Amino acid sequence: MWQIRSTGTLRSFFMVALMVCSSFVAGCTDALDFTVDPRANLLAYPDRIQEGETVTFDARDSDPIEGVITEYLWDFGDGQTGDTTTGFTSHRYATFGIFTVELTVINDQGGEDKATALINVNGAPLLNLTYPESIRSGDSVRLDASGSVDPEGDELNFEWDLNWGEDSNGDGDMRNDIDSTDSTVLLPTNRSGTIQGSVTVTDSANASLKQLFSLEINPRRYEVTWEAKEIEYSWDEYLDQGQQWEGNITPGEDGRVTAFLGVLELQQDVLAPEDNFTLSILIVDDGYEKSAQTEDGNITANESTSASLSADTMNPAGEDGIYDSDSEEALLQQLLTASGTRSGQGTWVWSVFAKQADPDPLIEGMPDLDEGNDWTLTVTVTVLIPKLTEIAYE
Repeated sequence: MWQIRSTGTLRSFFMVALMVCSSFVAGCTDALDFTVDPRANLLAYPDRIQEGETVTFDARDSDPIEGVITEYLWDFGDGQTGDTTTGFTSHRYATFGIFTVELTVINDQGGEDKATALINVNGAPLLNLTYPESIRSGDSVRLDASGSVDPEGDELNFEWDLNWGEDSNGDGDMRNDIDSTDSTVLLPTNRSGTIQGSVTVTDSANASLKQLFSLEINPRRYEVTWEAKEIEYSWDEYLDQGQQWEGNITPGEDGRVTAFLGVLELQQDVLAPEDNFTLSILIVDDGYEKSAQTEDGNITANESTSASLSADTMNPAGEDGIYDSDSEEALLQQLLTASGTRSGQGTWVWSVFAKQADPDPLIEGMPDLDEGNDWTLTVTVTVLIPKLTEIAYE
């Protein structure tokens, strides 16, 4: 009986041991079934860029450890992702900021690993340029870029090329001049037309933005009226016989000459006959020459010996109206030098010649008490003066 019971007990222990051993072997098998993760390696270049530029990412040195890498998952940090089967890609960053790029590599065993890179994207400056819309010749135009800002708060540098029609640095390129480095400039104008130029702003990371500008310069507008004015010149001199006097005037400087009258009067001699002088005029620019001899006056009427020269309607009358011009000075020049209206401009040369200041006496042997003569020349020139009043555009 005891033998039998012992045998049964041994059988029971054997069965339990067998079950325990089976469980242990199964656990060992599970422990041997594990996944090997790859090793991710990420290079990014360049890692500092300007807004809108592209970064290249290279993960080809990643190690699968076992098997092969089957997938590269990219998170570019700006909301954009990618999935490639090779470890090489690129990405363009449209906005500025600092972005963390995360790469996940997966091998054919389902293992994975991650690597990261930091990308610094510099923001381009924001250029704010203002200038007046209505510009007249002679105005100083204020070009203001002081409202420009940098997204990162850096200080900005300014370079102005104020006129593409001029080569201020003399290098043959009219569009690379640096005429000012201030944020605001005053550009003087002296004539109507179009002025084109540019301003470039640059931040500390060498990001720059250029803006072109085109200024339409309008002429100024004037109302012109003409007023008649008499200009008088006079001389009081003395000449001996054979002597000559000359005097210059420029009556056309301020107006349009229309007429003149020159009168030469000799002092009356004590004894007859009267002296004989010659009055002459030369308008140099016109080549105009004219002369007159003195004639005896009526002694009983106390008239002096005299000569006169005159001309009427030397130039047409001025026309009142509205005129456009770059300046008042330019318009005056235009009005006074218009074709067909230029007579009498420039230098006038008046001359008096004592042709006969010591004539033979009517009674032989009577002395001439004055071997010369005093004389007076009075010249009156009528000119039309243009009066200019600047007016606004309608």
